[in-house]
Amino acid sequence: MEVVWAVGQVGAVWLAVVLGLIVLPSALGISLGISEAYMWVLVKTLEWATIRLQKGVKKPQPQVPQTPTANGIIERDETPMEKEIARLHRADFEFSHIFYFCRKGFEAIVEDEVTQRFSSEELLSWNLLTRTNVNFHYISLRLTVVWVIGVIVRYCFLLPLRFTLAAIGITSMIVGTTAVGQLPNGSVKNYLSEVVHLTCSRILVRALSGTIHYHNKENRPQKGGICVANHTSPIDAIILTNDGCYAMVGQVHGGLMGVIQRATVKACPHVWFERSEMKDRHLVTKRLREHVADKSKLPILIFPEGTCINNTSVMMFKKGSFEIGGTIYPVAIKYDPQFGDAFWNSSKYNIVSYLLRIMTSWAIVCNVWYLPPMVREEDEDAVQFANRVRSAIARQGGLTELPWDGGLKRAKVKDTFKEEQQKNYSKMLVRNGSIG
Repeated sequence: MEVVWAVGQVGAVWLAVVLGLIVLPSALGISLGISEAYMWVLVKTLEWATIRLQKGVKKPQPQVPQTPTANGIIERDETPMEKEIARLHRADFEFSHIFYFCRKGFEAIVEDEVTQRFSSEELLSWNLLTRTNVNFHYISLRLTVVWVIGVIVRYCFLLPLRFTLAAIGITSMIVGTTAVGQLPNGSVKNYLSEVVHLTCSRILVRALSGTIHYHNKENRPQKGGICVANHTSPIDAIILTNDGCYAMVGQVHGGLMGVIQRATVKACPHVWFERSEMKDRHLVTKRLREHVADKSKLPILIFPEGTCINNTSVMMFKKGSFEIGGTIYPVAIKYDPQFGDAFWNSSKYNIVSYLLRIMTSWAIVCNVWYLPPMVREEDEDAVQFANRVRSAIARQGGLTELPWDGGLKRAKVKDTFKEEQQKNYSKMLVRNGSIG
């Protein structure tokens, strides 16, 4: 009985400290300086670890692999296929003519530019997380001690704290939106809904030890518009709603996510689709157009890539979001991988494993840039408009722009694409006189 009483007392004190020092300041949008002090200590610790690591690797360490570079494994020759084909002899076919295609095939196998975007971003220095390199903490005794202390801090203090904050934030979101949803439609309901969403998002950002820098706030999305952003993680939505409210677009889910969706849609005009409706592109477009036509509704938040990319690139934007009409508000999001890997590889980790990795990282640090609004030009189709918006986001975020569909994360290249390349190759051979 005494043990239960003692545990209850500890839990009460823990909850009071969390509510008083973190939740309440978060709800009011103020900071007590705790996060800033934590980040300062963290930065100094990582700088010290990097120096120790550099000193350690100068000694012979055959068991410790060198830090991988971010420049790629191989050096590529970017000569286009047309120029290579033009070099072929105009007479008979020679065996050496296939070397170009063999080399390109080997490059694609070793390091193609698509699949490497679906793996974690490589770091230039170790960030004291075991999952980024399991061997570096053996370089020196001091480094090992600091790494062990870091494990204890992350799993025994930060993880329980973040789990408590996440539980408070999610519970507040469900209860608050359900209560607001009972009010009649009007300005009071809209105001309270925005207050609930902003407050709960701020608490959830604190649950991630989030440090977010917002730039060019004068370009923030306005009501009746469409906000499009590059997609790295499910927490992208929380990162953005921490600074403003949006109407979410997505598929109806079950479980805890379904409970949150059903609660939030009562207070805010989110657009949730059944699985069967998501396959009907015309129905989706119709509902989104109806939402955008109402200038009193919150801006729609859409991630046109359709899947998470590893924070290094921006892949093809699906054109559906750009056929709706209205003003597009581009947003570029760039995470700092030094403090934690925000990328969700959904093919490798389920959502529970991913959240555990996030909550046992040091912190989530990112920059968010609000770009000037863009509208579709008269002589521009939806694909061209999507590419123009994607280019603007890639330039601002320092991301590589790729034309590939993010659906290649789970699907193979269509046979029609392969046949198109084969036809182009055969036409170039005929045109250069290598055949016939």
